Amino acid sequence: MSNIHEIEKRLSDFDVKKRRKALNDIINFSSAKEYPRNDKVNMHFHSFFSYNSEGWSPTRIAWESKKAGLFAAGLVDFDVIDGMEEFIGACDSLGVRASVGVESRTFFAKFADAEMDSPGEPGVDYVMGVGFSEKFDPASQQAVKLEQYRKGAGERNKSLISRINSKVADIAIDYEKEVIPLTPSGNATERHIVSAYINKSFQVFGSDQKAFEYMSGVLGKSPSELSEIFHKSRPAYDELVRAKFAKKGGLGYVQPSQDTFPPMKEFLSWVKSAGAIPTEAWLDGTTKGESLGIKYLEASKAEGSEALNIIPDRNWNIKDAETKKVKVDRLAEVIAAAEKLGMPVFIGTEMNKSGQPFADDIDNEVLSPFKKIFLKGAKIAVGHSILARFAKFHYSGAEAAAEFKSISEKNIFFSEVGNLAPMNQEQLLKISGLRPKEAFAKIADSAKAETWKI
Repeated sequence: MSNIHEIEKRLSDFDVKKRRKALNDIINFSSAKEYPRNDKVNMHFHSFFSYNSEGWSPTRIAWESKKAGLFAAGLVDFDVIDGMEEFIGACDSLGVRASVGVESRTFFAKFADAEMDSPGEPGVDYVMGVGFSEKFDPASQQAVKLEQYRKGAGERNKSLISRINSKVADIAIDYEKEVIPLTPSGNATERHIVSAYINKSFQVFGSDQKAFEYMSGVLGKSPSELSEIFHKSRPAYDELVRAKFAKKGGLGYVQPSQDTFPPMKEFLSWVKSAGAIPTEAWLDGTTKGESLGIKYLEASKAEGSEALNIIPDRNWNIKDAETKKVKVDRLAEVIAAAEKLGMPVFIGTEMNKSGQPFADDIDNEVLSPFKKIFLKGAKIAVGHSILARFAKFHYSGAEAAAEFKSISEKNIFFSEVGNLAPMNQEQLLKISGLRPKEAFAKIADSAKAETWKI
């Protein structure tokens, strides 16, 4: 019989049928085992549908979240929601509270001359949608727009490769043949492109030493230094190549303009129309735009955002004491601003770069003062996902606007729904058979009772 580690590897096979089989196997394998539950959350996991540093699929993330006892888990991929049905299905099977989101770069015209969450790139703003719950009709405006965003990302990748290829002709790569196969559904990122160039260097030169000799002339380090970096940490070598090839000042870099990415308001409007929560992403509060604090969030709200996403590790896990103090203070300021504006705060670690934690330690001395706020945000994301999925009732929708007298009242209700235990298979089957209004009534009654009444 397969052991648990072999099954876990199969959870991230590019073949979705093999992932489903592995999920069934792991459920059977672990059915008698009890996994501890805690109040940690990670509402921002990237999967291999964009880039995960461990190569994990949505199913693997759901399983790891189950093993770790997370209160809730959120999938967030760049420019696609390809993992939505898989993640929700896996979390249903494993008893994990879940939400699904998308992240993308946009252009925030009001801050065209100010850096925000993309250092060195004035006007560029990362934003998100949180709580997607249903597959779009292929002919719908939502599906058409999402495909446009996906294609736009692909065209930017091709342009980047074209610029890099012209400067490293010996290891030039083909996007379709050498990058796309590194992804399960064709949605490549800069990190996939970097991996393809590194792979090509070894392929062309036939040995590590010769590849490092070639890359030495490109990266500005001796072959021995590159060899040491590579063999000590492949991710560190990848980041070195990425900085030289794709980031600001690199071989293929061009400064983005307002025509490079979609307008922020347009993207957030699409998120809302798709039934998800329009969300502002935040770097660390030290850039010109983000340093404005509540004024920055108010400007973002004016464009359509209704929630805030934070990667807390950026603001406290810092060696330099002075820098840490500044960033911890900025973290406190932005959380206070979000609370004042009624914006739920979602947190996570991304896991798209080696070394990032599986989940934030929200009990440490820096983050513990915000623990209730972080948990409330996770509960709102989960509550929205449940209500959107079964009752067609959305946090940012007209129904919620009519139902609640204030944002505070709305946040309390959605967090109460998200606090309910994960439904079992019988409960899922029952609620799936109800009409939306009937489902809403059942969910509301359950939230009031603090237990499922289906």
